[in-house]
Amino acid sequence: MPLRRVYFYLVLAIVILAVGLGLRAFTDSSKSPVATVTDKGSRKTQSSGTPAIGGSFTAVNQHGDVVSDKTYQGKYVLIFFGYTFCPDVCPTTLSTFTTVMDLLGPDAAKVQPIFVTIDPLRDTPEHLKEYLTHFHKSFTGLTGNTQQIENVKKVFRIYAAKSQQDEKDPDDYLMDHSSVSYLMGPDGKFLTFFSYGLEAEVIATKLKEFL
Repeated sequence: MPLRRVYFYLVLAIVILAVGLGLRAFTDSSKSPVATVTDKGSRKTQSSGTPAIGGSFTAVNQHGDVVSDKTYQGKYVLIFFGYTFCPDVCPTTLSTFTTVMDLLGPDAAKVQPIFVTIDPLRDTPEHLKEYLTHFHKSFTGLTGNTQQIENVKKVFRIYAAKSQQDEKDPDDYLMDHSSVSYLMGPDGKFLTFFSYGLEAEVIATKLKEFL
């Protein structure tokens, strides 16, 4: 097993434990401001604009089924782009989403959390399925061929590129990518976004305003 993969599982376990402890410590989500956290650590209110985010796409889910944007119409979609070999941002975000779904209670049935891989060459449906067992049971993972994933990235304005690659093993690499998450409405239209690092209780509070 590659050293990075061992490191990944250690980080994943730590992240899940930390988020779980955070949920136990949470007592009053209404006291948390509805805001996003920028990469520089400053806080700002949610965007009120309506950028052209989202559109038609096809992909393959973790069960090997071909799906499209229309598959998820009728539900609020919480969507994030990453990859299973990601050592930090991705497991942290997905663990946060897991806590969000728990905080929503019965309203969680109205929300579909989706994890779209930016690394379809390594993230096969089978690999995504195994990876998502570490998070909330409602998660859907999307992969596909390179063209399909490039199109999904395009309609959601997501940046992704290889950043580090092992000289001895071309299949062992890291990727830079956008860390923003989107909330799409039941009609597939963009509603708002959440920056990386935002607390689960803040996201849950914002979601409840739409549900």
